[in-house]
Amino acid sequence: MSTQNDWLEKLPKAAKEYIAGRRLEEVECVIADTTGIARGKAMPALKFSSMDSMYMPDVIYYQTVTGGYADIDDLKDQYVEGDMVLKPDFSSATAAPWTGDVTLQVIHDVEDQKGRPIPMVPRNVLKHVVSLYEKEGWIPVVAPEMEFYLVSPNVDPNVPIEPMIGRTGRRAASQQSYSMSAVDEYGPVIDDIYDFAEAQGLEIDTIIQEGGGGQIEINLKHGDPVKLADEVFYFKRLIKEAALRHNCFATFMAKPMADQPGSAMHIHHSIVDPKTGQNLFTGEDDKATDLHSQFIGGLQKYLPAALPFIAPYVNSYRRFVAEYSAPTNLEWAADNRTTGIRIPTSGPAARRVENRVAGMDCNPYIAIAASLACGYLGMKNALKPRKAAKGVAYFGHNEMPVSIQDALALLNDCPELSEVMGDHFVRIYSAIKTAENEEFQQVISPWEREHLLMNV
Repeated sequence: MSTQNDWLEKLPKAAKEYIAGRRLEEVECVIADTTGIARGKAMPALKFSSMDSMYMPDVIYYQTVTGGYADIDDLKDQYVEGDMVLKPDFSSATAAPWTGDVTLQVIHDVEDQKGRPIPMVPRNVLKHVVSLYEKEGWIPVVAPEMEFYLVSPNVDPNVPIEPMIGRTGRRAASQQSYSMSAVDEYGPVIDDIYDFAEAQGLEIDTIIQEGGGGQIEINLKHGDPVKLADEVFYFKRLIKEAALRHNCFATFMAKPMADQPGSAMHIHHSIVDPKTGQNLFTGEDDKATDLHSQFIGGLQKYLPAALPFIAPYVNSYRRFVAEYSAPTNLEWAADNRTTGIRIPTSGPAARRVENRVAGMDCNPYIAIAASLACGYLGMKNALKPRKAAKGVAYFGHNEMPVSIQDALALLNDCPELSEVMGDHFVRIYSAIKTAENEEFQQVISPWEREHLLMNV
């Protein structure tokens, strides 16, 4: 960067409009760690303008969700904390409209000191998977759906989470899917979400009330996988900030409350021909192509091993309960929300495959990369799916692992998926998830105290 004006000219339209006529005071240089937490550095805008390079220690990519570190077997110099090089991706620049100062956020690319993408960085993992598609002449397109809860402030982990208090003074009610009056209960939070998204140039397709009390779904428009993962990354932060303005928390836990449905991040996929723009899941006769079937076949075969990427925590597996609108299978069917893989109703040009298994607690870069990786392997290996399911599929064939340790065992025994996601990344990721699970196993739960303390 030579002058401030040079880099300001590279900003997206929304970012330029946000700072127009105002003095830009601060720039947040952010990256997503393995859990999806935003990490980085904040600095005065003038300091950012004058910087030739920026560094952060690589050790942040060995951290667990609790802030601890996973020990990686045979990894040399793990705790040396060598510098990674951060380079701003100005196309990702966006406002931070909840701050007191005029502030921009900029996602940074992460490279080693020789200019090579660092393979354990989640955004780089997604870029790598996308590049595999591009080498085949395929352009992947995705559309995420984000489910989350607005809950009452919870500052004591020993106290159960409860839905937020709405404007009527009553707790948000469950079993009110698509209710407009239910959304109105927390209208001020929704208003701030809209305002923040508009200031950031993030386009919301729809907002709906989901089945849980205080549970909301936001759908995003389809597009480039990296760009959409950036948007989910940004949305998680802006939604939390909007909630805090109104004395409630926004949570993206997969299963925050025992008696409420879990929260998913459904991922819609299609493949486009880069020359013609045609959807490669639809043929000239407007019927589904072999690639469409093979993508489904890839999800069916490889999602069990990919589950640690899209259901990354112990809590993630509590979501998979049939009676609570969560998929408990990897069956597929058209227009059937009881299957883990759904073909939504659409015209031929919009034919797509929906992965309904991913939880909202995932890192969006890793989850989208993993879902695309499964489909890629299906198309490369010409895998055929099972016959489409008929009727309610909740209690049919179920090959999904039931715990994070079972899922990790499948991942560690799947070299094809590791190769696509990156062997080095998978090795580190697996070690982090193992460390988190081992830490969880040291916790004695209220259930154990209630039922075992005096009864055994």
